Amino acid sequence: MAMSAASEEKDEQNEHFEDEEQGDEEEEEQAKPYMDISELEQMKISSTDIKKLRDGNFYTVESIAYTPKKQLTEIKGISDQKVEKIQEAAYKLLSTNMTFCTASDYYQKRSEIIKITTGSTKLDELLGGGIETGSITEIFGEFRTGKTQICHMLCVTCQFPVSSGGAEGCALYIDTEGTFRPKRVAQMAERFGMDSNDLLDNISFARAYSSDHQMKLLQEAASMMTTSHYSLVIVDSATALFRSEYVGRAELAERQQILGKFLRQLLQLCDIFGVAVVITNQVVSDPSGMSMFGPQTKPIGGNIIAHASTTRVSLRKGSKATRIAKIFDSPNLPEDECQFTISNEGIVDE
Repeated sequence: MAMSAASEEKDEQNEHFEDEEQGDEEEEEQAKPYMDISELEQMKISSTDIKKLRDGNFYTVESIAYTPKKQLTEIKGISDQKVEKIQEAAYKLLSTNMTFCTASDYYQKRSEIIKITTGSTKLDELLGGGIETGSITEIFGEFRTGKTQICHMLCVTCQFPVSSGGAEGCALYIDTEGTFRPKRVAQMAERFGMDSNDLLDNISFARAYSSDHQMKLLQEAASMMTTSHYSLVIVDSATALFRSEYVGRAELAERQQILGKFLRQLLQLCDIFGVAVVITNQVVSDPSGMSMFGPQTKPIGGNIIAHASTTRVSLRKGSKATRIAKIFDSPNLPEDECQFTISNEGIVDE
């Protein structure tokens, strides 16, 4: 009887996905959340200058408007005067986004934000409905607390229809520690009766081998997002390479500066393409946080990563396969915690 019920659930899920896919085909010409950089031509910016901007890894009008002028002047063949003209053109094209609006208008805009389910009802409730698109969610904890497992699960659920807790988009996965396993993603997809081949085709994966390579991959990501619809970006882990390459207090300032630049690029992906960005982070012992329960830990990265992350979630081990998630910092979520379980099916309730 249990097997029959599970089979019926999968059939219903598949039917629902098929219905949603048919609906998607009817709405192929959906408005993009960004403006392609070619739109600058209507503001009398030459095609030659637009090509130079593309060569400088700027693919949208928003990326021009959101970038400091001194950074734009570094593009080969673009003078200070041209930067003024190009950025002014970008501001005019984005006039409604680059000025004040009422709080009620912004409230309405916020109410339309899509949230991606984690697979666990309790964890979703803790996060106010799931992983929020358009912002950075940081997940940190010691090893074996479930950080990478959650990332794998989100690669599955982000492809769900919006009505099923997904965002109907592809996933982009940057792996800095060599822990991504496609077989594990396929195993999690079986829970919902999804075709693993189609699902894996919708995940763009890259292994980052250095912090410089990690930065370069983000530039590639921006280009990819102008040709396909992505709803999720994962960096697992965001800090591991920076931590290993910049050692000691002498290199701390440089590390934080480059890490800040990396996080700024992630924030731009959120602002321009509306993707959910999930980064994992390691922890270190905090001698100042000693308590009767022993040494405390804190996420690495300091204030740089703390200010860039909208929602910060800490994970710790529970009994057996149980994990405990706690809201460490959030502008709108209460400091609460919940328990979830890691099983063969992925992230589930206890």
